[in-house]
Amino acid sequence: MVEIELDGKKVSVVEGSMVMHAADAAGTYIPHFCYHKKLSIAANCRMCLVEVEKAPKPMPACATPVTNGMIVRTKSDKAIKAQQGVMEFLLINHPLDCPICDQGGECQLQDLAVGYGGSSSRYQEEKRVVFHKDVGPLISMEEMSRCIHCTRCVRFGQEVAGIMELGMIHRGEHSEITTVTGDTVDSELSGNMIDLCPVGALTSKPFRYSARTWELSRRKSVSPHDGVGANLIVQVKSNKVMRVLPLENEAVNECWLSDRDRFSYEALNSDSRLTTPMIKQGGQWQAVDWNTALGYVADGLKRVKAEFGVAGIGALGSAQSTVEELHLLAKLVRGLGSDNIDYRTRHADFNLEHGGVRWLGTSIASLSTLQRAFVIGSFLRKDQPLLAQRIRQAARHGAQVHSLGAVNDDWLMPMGTRLVAAPSAWVGVLAQVAAAVAAATGAVSPLPLDAGIEPTDEARAIATSLISGQQKAVLLGNAAAQHPQASQLLALAGFIAQHTGASVGYLTEAGNTVGAQLVHAMPRQGGLNAGQMLSQPMKALLLLNVEPTLDAADAAAARAALEGSGLVVALTPFKDAQVENADVLLPIAPFTETSGTFVNAEGRVQSFHGVTRPLGDARPAWKVLRVLGNLLGLDGFNHETSEEVRAEALGDVATVASRLNNEAAALGVVHTAAAGGLERLADVPIYSTDAIVRRATSLQLTADAKPPVASLPSALWQTLGLQAGERVRVSQGGASALLPAVEEPSLAANTVRVPAGHAHTATLGAMFGALTIEKA
Repeated sequence: MVEIELDGKKVSVVEGSMVMHAADAAGTYIPHFCYHKKLSIAANCRMCLVEVEKAPKPMPACATPVTNGMIVRTKSDKAIKAQQGVMEFLLINHPLDCPICDQGGECQLQDLAVGYGGSSSRYQEEKRVVFHKDVGPLISMEEMSRCIHCTRCVRFGQEVAGIMELGMIHRGEHSEITTVTGDTVDSELSGNMIDLCPVGALTSKPFRYSARTWELSRRKSVSPHDGVGANLIVQVKSNKVMRVLPLENEAVNECWLSDRDRFSYEALNSDSRLTTPMIKQGGQWQAVDWNTALGYVADGLKRVKAEFGVAGIGALGSAQSTVEELHLLAKLVRGLGSDNIDYRTRHADFNLEHGGVRWLGTSIASLSTLQRAFVIGSFLRKDQPLLAQRIRQAARHGAQVHSLGAVNDDWLMPMGTRLVAAPSAWVGVLAQVAAAVAAATGAVSPLPLDAGIEPTDEARAIATSLISGQQKAVLLGNAAAQHPQASQLLALAGFIAQHTGASVGYLTEAGNTVGAQLVHAMPRQGGLNAGQMLSQPMKALLLLNVEPTLDAADAAAARAALEGSGLVVALTPFKDAQVENADVLLPIAPFTETSGTFVNAEGRVQSFHGVTRPLGDARPAWKVLRVLGNLLGLDGFNHETSEEVRAEALGDVATVASRLNNEAAALGVVHTAAAGGLERLADVPIYSTDAIVRRATSLQLTADAKPPVASLPSALWQTLGLQAGERVRVSQGGASALLPAVEEPSLAANTVRVPAGHAHTATLGAMFGALTIEKA
C-alpha cells in the first residue's frame, strides 16, 4: 500500500494505482470524461487535471501513478483553472442544442459545464460540423458534432466487445469517430456504447425523441433471455416501458447489458400484444371475457379427463417463465393426476436431469478470472453475450480457452486449441480428451480400453492445459444440452473436470432454466417429456410462453403433433403466437407486468416486481393458473401473492445452493463413431430465442436477425458446384426448406449449419438430425 495526501486527507491505496483511484477511495470527485473504471486509461480528455506538489504543471489524475508521500490538490486554484481551461476547449466546437438532445438531463458535459464552464464563449470562429452516420437500427450517430473524442466507445469495442467497430480518423479538430468503412455496428453488446457516451453523440435509436429522462420513473427488474439474469433498470412513462438500462451488479452483469436484454422491450408495446382472451369457434377467433375463457378451458380439461383419462393431458412451459408460473403449471397438471410436464422443448436427451439440478458449477463473477476454460458445444458469443464477455476478459489476461464444436465461429478472443467435429462425433472427440487426461494423471479411463480411442495431439494439448493452472472450468453450452447424447457429454465433461481440478457446469439456455428444475417442471414418475409431447397428438395440451414450431427440437414433428391434438390452450402475451391448432388464447403478462422470480445459471434467486400494469385484460400467468386450479376443484390453489407461491415453490431460498448438482450418471455404452452422411448443426440465432425477442422490431432489423442461410463446408460446396448467391433445398424426412447457401470453410466435414427457431426453417425436422442437400 502507498499513502498519499489528497486535499489534506491521508489516503492509502494499492501501489501502482492512479490518483483517480485514490480519489475514488477517499470519496473525492474529480471531473472526467474519458476515464471509466471498466476501460483502459486513455488520458485524452484532460478534464481530470489536478495539482501535484513539485510537478511543474497540472497532471491528469487518471494517468498519474501514486507515489509514497505524494501531495495532491484537486480543488486548488491551479487545478480549477486547468479544468476550466479544458472545459472551454471542449465547448469550442460543441453545438448549443441541449434542448433537443436526447442526453439532456443525464449529460456529463452539461453537468460539468455548469461547474467549470464560462457564462459566455470567447470563441468567435465558425464551429466545425461532423456529418452524421447510419450504423444500424440500434445506435443513433446523427449528431456527431457533439462528440468530445473521449474514445470510450472505441475502447469498449476493443476491450469488452472484442471487436473494434468504431475508430478515430484525422487529427486535431478534424478528428471524428466513425466505422471507417461505412459499416454498421453489429456487436451483440453494442448498446453499452450508448451508456458509455458522456455526451449526446451516441444515443438509442429506438428511444430517440420519445421522452425526456426526467419524465421517466425508474424500476428494477431482471432479464429472462439468458442464464445471466441481467439486472435491469426499466424506465416507464404513462404505463409504458420506454427504455431499459443496466442496474449495476458486479456479481451478475457488472454494468453491461446485451442488446437482447436492452432492446427487447419494444415487443412489450407492439401491436402483436394479446389484450383479451380468445376462443376459436367455427375456425374464427372470438374475443370473450375471462370467466368464459377459463370456464371453457376447465370444462374441456374435465371432459378430456372423463373420456380419455389423464395420460393424454400435458403441459409445456418455457424457461423464460417465472418460478411461480412454472410451479403452478406443474402443480395444476399433477393435481389432475398427470405427470406430463416439461420445459425442455429443444432437448433431445431427457436422461440429462437424472441426478440433480444442472447449473453453471461456479459463480458468474469467477469466469472473469479463469486461467483455463474448455467450452463444449456452444455458439458462445451469440448464446451468452455477457458470459462470453467475462471469458473474454479472462482470455485477455492470459487464460487459455479451448473449445469443442462443429464450426470455428469467431469468439473475438485469443483461443487455445479448437476441436472441430460433426455433432455425432462430439462424444468420441471428448472421450479422446478424457483418455488423454486419464493417461496424464494416472486415473482409470472412463471408457473401456477396447473402445479403441487413441487421443489426438489436440486432445493431449487440451488435457495438458487443463491439468496446469489454478482456476479452471469445463463449460457445456446450449448445443451440448440439446445434443442427442447430452448425458454422455456431461459424464465425460465431469470426468475431465474431476481429474483436472476444474468445475463443470452448463451455460444455461434461459433466464430461469435452473428455477424450472428446482420446481420440478419436468416428469418425475414416468410422465411424458417435452420430446414425446411434441411428437404425438395430445388430448389436451397447455402451453405457457411456448411457440412449439419455433421452440421445439423437431419443428416438423411438433407441427404434426399439434394438428392431431385435441384441446390446445396457449397462455401467451401475443395474439400472433405461433401455436397451430390452438383453441384458446389466454393473454398473460410478460415479465415487466408481473411479479416473480428467476434463478440464474449460478443459482442466484432474483425476485422482481411488475414495473407497469398489465396491458388491456392481460393477467399475470400465476393468477390465471391459480384461478384455473380453483375452477378444476384442485387443492392448494389459494395463494394471495406471488411471494406465497415462491415460498411454496422454492422453500428455504438459503438451501438452493445445496440442491444444485452437475453429477452425471455412469457412462453406459458410448457410441464414439460419427454418423454417416450429412448431419445438421442447428444454432438458435440470438434474436430468435424466445417470443419476446422475436417481436422486438429494432432487433429484427439487425445483421444478426437476417433470414437464415444454409452454411456448407468447402468440400460439400465444391461437390455441389455452388456459386455465391445460389440456393439449396435442405430436406429432413418429408420436410424441406429452400435457403440461400454460403460456404463456411471452418465447418466440420459432412455438417450443414441450418439455424432453428426461425419461420424459414420451421418446416424442418430434428435440430441434430440427418439431412440431404441439393442444388435448387
